Amino acid sequence: MPGRGGTASSLAALAGVALLLAACKQGPDFFSPRPPEETGYTAPDAATPPPDAPGVKSRAAQRVAMGDKVKDDWWTLFHSRPLDGVMREGFAGSPTIQQATATLAQGRELTVAAAGGLLPQVDLNAEVGRQAVNVEISGVNRPAIPVNLYGVGPTVSYTLDVFGALRRTVEAQSAQADVDDYQLAAAYLALSGNITTQAITIAGLHAQIKTVNDILADDQKNLDLVKTAQAGGTATMVDVTTAQTQLNNDRTLLPPLRQQLSVARDAITVYVGKTPADWSPPDFDLDTLTLPAVVPVSLPSALVRQRPDILAAEAQLHVAAAQLGIATANLYPKFTLTAAFTQTATDINNLTGPFVGWSTLGSMAAPIFHGGTLTAQQRAAKDALDAAWAAYRQTVLQAFGQVADQLQALAHDDEAVKSQLAALASANQALKLARLSYQAGNSTLLQLLDPERQREQAVLGLVRAETQRLSDTAQLLVALGSGWWNTPPAQPGPEPNPHALVPGSPTSAPKLPATQAPDDGPFWEKWFKN
Repeated sequence: MPGRGGTASSLAALAGVALLLAACKQGPDFFSPRPPEETGYTAPDAATPPPDAPGVKSRAAQRVAMGDKVKDDWWTLFHSRPLDGVMREGFAGSPTIQQATATLAQGRELTVAAAGGLLPQVDLNAEVGRQAVNVEISGVNRPAIPVNLYGVGPTVSYTLDVFGALRRTVEAQSAQADVDDYQLAAAYLALSGNITTQAITIAGLHAQIKTVNDILADDQKNLDLVKTAQAGGTATMVDVTTAQTQLNNDRTLLPPLRQQLSVARDAITVYVGKTPADWSPPDFDLDTLTLPAVVPVSLPSALVRQRPDILAAEAQLHVAAAQLGIATANLYPKFTLTAAFTQTATDINNLTGPFVGWSTLGSMAAPIFHGGTLTAQQRAAKDALDAAWAAYRQTVLQAFGQVADQLQALAHDDEAVKSQLAALASANQALKLARLSYQAGNSTLLQLLDPERQREQAVLGLVRAETQRLSDTAQLLVALGSGWWNTPPAQPGPEPNPHALVPGSPTSAPKLPATQAPDDGPFWEKWFKN
């Protein structure tokens, strides 16, 4: 049996060999996927706005500035103080934000917990027992005398992370914390988009209700005019009934608009974390919402670095890559160093006596046969990595499709506003002539009601078109991933840095990684083929 010096030298040799192998981490090292090479989102000839109609100039025409940086607080582009106030209340009171913030704090703490496994583990052990041993003295077997035994002492264990299983575990958990971070950003982005969209909806509904009320006022004037004409003998009861019917029919337009307004107000109330009975949103006005004349649009290469859902999918890809490394490292031996020191006594009040024991142990556990479990787990981890890669690519494609849809929507909205302005100008002129003709007795009431109906439809159409253009502008800014990076989150406490505890431990993928995949294929394919 080797002496104390021989044991120490053996453990030192084992530790030295382990340190030489410590850089051998299994699995692919993560690289951020290469950004797309496209410089635009739509075809060059897609959704080209038509020229202005003769005599009609589009109000607040928009221009897309490709490559410009989107404002962090993008909703301020609409220059609405009520919207800014509601946004602050939403960020402070939304349960969705609070849930995502707590989940992020949990992920950070789990990263610290995983990093703790890279350090030596120290425990204090205490034991108490009773034993008896037969003793032979001068050939005489003495009866066993039972004694109480008490022991206390520390135990130190250290797992040599030779093949990187522990470091890959920390890496996976750190990447999962990044997923939680980006999901919190996505919650802020979704909340800002929902609040802005509902505010625009409320403003548009107020404008439609005002327009319908103006229509009802005109209908009432027509009814009064017809009644006066009937009293003078120039109109019949049929004319009066027709005017009354027109008024009654137009009144049916109000209840659906009021219901939609109630739904929108309740929705924005819920977004800010309130109940409809406890809080009411401001009455947004369409005239006080400024349509951004210049809409900044990030390049595709910047979009993948700023949309939180894309970044979350990338972080999830990092998690899958690290888990493949864990599954691969489990195919290799595990090395553990342990040391124990025990102070033993027969009297609990005399634990400082001469009975001292210590032990050191270096152990290795190498898998030989596990029924195919370990290799199946490695293949499953590879399949999960392939699935994460496909999910990342799908997320990028969907993001590009959303931006393209909204860019085309803005062009179509501009076309719709121009068409509605032209229709309104024609309807106003036709109505003016029809009223002059009716007052001169050259036409009937039926001939007057048709131009009025066309004008009413043109006014409502213009309100809806302008509301839709505001809403599509907001949705485009949301699709670009705007606003979340400088939004102050509800702080769950100082962010832990588990890597400061363990020199040389892996760091998670940064939010804007400088390294890119060296080729066009997935970053792990070359490693896996080897």
